[in-house]
Amino acid sequence: MKFKFIDAAKKEFPVYRLCSVLGVSESGYFSWRGRPASFRQNRDMILLAHIRSQFKTSHETYGSPRMHVELQEAGIDVGRHRVARLMKDNNLKALQKRRYKKTTDSNHGGLIAPNLLEQDFTCTGSDQKWGVDISFIWTAEGWLYLAIVLDLFSRRIVGWATSDRLKKDLALTALNRAIALRRPPSGLIQHSDRGSQYCSYDYRERLANHGIVASISAKGNCFDNAMVETVFKTIKSEIVWRTSFQTRAVAEKALGRYIDGFYNPIRRHSALGYKAPIAFEANSECAE
Repeated sequence: MKFKFIDAAKKEFPVYRLCSVLGVSESGYFSWRGRPASFRQNRDMILLAHIRSQFKTSHETYGSPRMHVELQEAGIDVGRHRVARLMKDNNLKALQKRRYKKTTDSNHGGLIAPNLLEQDFTCTGSDQKWGVDISFIWTAEGWLYLAIVLDLFSRRIVGWATSDRLKKDLALTALNRAIALRRPPSGLIQHSDRGSQYCSYDYRERLANHGIVASISAKGNCFDNAMVETVFKTIKSEIVWRTSFQTRAVAEKALGRYIDGFYNPIRRHSALGYKAPIAFEANSECAE
């Protein structure tokens, strides 16, 4: 019997670890023993319930640093190492897998704008620099392409669109949504790779009509758009690589729930002082 083994081994190993390894609850063990759990053990079980709830809310993406901040802001007084121990002992960690596809076609006759960003992602406020790119999601129906517009100040996705085809309209739709949402001031710099979608006449015309200045990566330099690539990696690791999408429509709805319902308003970024993009923007506006 598992509880007998735990009772025999508890002098050499902590009860909570033995219970975790054997897949039984501490409360069950102490009930078997005929005595209540200690104050610390009860506290661990309460904390674990909160951690499991927040872990589920975060789409099973939060590690102990973000989880610690989440619990503290919820008014729960707990140390970072204790949170890390409880998560480790209960196997609360994310799994990742990868699938690759090329999305940049730089062999085209479109006009190549100069590289104005030159890997300088710093901003003093919103809508000073945007980064744009296109990535892909595999579904049972085939590839679904995702275009995003990212505010480099707050890491907020201010525009996004999906399509079953890698055409210029995809990038243009995401841009139009970003412009409608933000109404950016003239002089904003928008940086992209050398893909044909971003060098097309229609796309360049839309930028010019709204006073947005185009900036394009140097040839063969993957670091020029690194911040957008990082966001795509976050999206893929936190939702795409862990999900088997049967249709493009299902994938699009899932991306919408993630971007608009979690990433922008809730997900904590270490680079933003563990604030979500929308909260970071609001705090910055209040400070001005």
